[in-house]
Amino acid sequence: MRFSWTVDEEKTTLKRFLNNKGVSRRLLAKIKFQGGTLLVNKQVRNTKYEVNLGDIVTIIIPDEGEHETMLPFESKLDIVYEDEHLLIVNKPTEVASIPSQYHKNGTMANYVKYYYNQQQYVNRIIHVVTRLDRDTTGLMMFAKHGFAHAMMDKQLQSGELKKYYHALVGGDLSRLKKHETIDLPIGRDETSIIKRCVTENGQHAITEYKLVETNEDIAQVAVQLHTGRTHQIRVHFSAIGCPLIGDELYGGDLTKGLNRQALHCQKLVFLHPFTREELTFELPLPNDMEELIE
Repeated sequence: MRFSWTVDEEKTTLKRFLNNKGVSRRLLAKIKFQGGTLLVNKQVRNTKYEVNLGDIVTIIIPDEGEHETMLPFESKLDIVYEDEHLLIVNKPTEVASIPSQYHKNGTMANYVKYYYNQQQYVNRIIHVVTRLDRDTTGLMMFAKHGFAHAMMDKQLQSGELKKYYHALVGGDLSRLKKHETIDLPIGRDETSIIKRCVTENGQHAITEYKLVETNEDIAQVAVQLHTGRTHQIRVHFSAIGCPLIGDELYGGDLTKGLNRQALHCQKLVFLHPFTREELTFELPLPNDMEELIE
């Protein structure tokens, strides 16, 4: 894979210029030792070479091949967007994001591996940018090579990659405000290997929500995550007394006919890692949540 830039600054080293473009030390080492190339004005150069204003810098990244332990699993993907760098899919319920000791195959990562094999892509390592809980539906992003993954991970950490959810909550709905930010630290629940809880010793976690509508004993909320802790939305709404409908783990109402937490990743907003164009992708609510609202 080839990437090129025009130098827009006065004298600097090739290494520093590439670092400013998001090329990490790890990627530079891969280019150096695994068959890649660094070019300045079509001439092979090393990282210490001094580049000048107007020079054309090109990197050629070696193919990744595939991760042999990631098994392909045949399943049709609902593809929302795809280019040579990114793949965004609509994740269904009852499917884990990545293999684990509980779900060793049949995850979204396995589905994507099968798709890559069918398309005969050169790069078949699975790079998950945004994960979703097993029973959470909606937009899930994969990077199609390591450089794109690193670039999107930076956006995820900085907040440039924005994730918006819709949730249906129950409990004491009088505690919900029209617009509120929940700022409560989250850590592991000592009584469970899966469950999280609000705890003073936990990691900083911020969830912003707006109340969309209330219908008898169910409220629909639009949620934006400002941090990415495990089970964050589920833990925060449970902590304020309004757990998600169907969320057995965190005390949600199980009498509404929904056998999963009512949570859907509805929108992603981010800058394309290479074109820098702002992209927005949105999905409607899944049928089970829509029917419950109606």
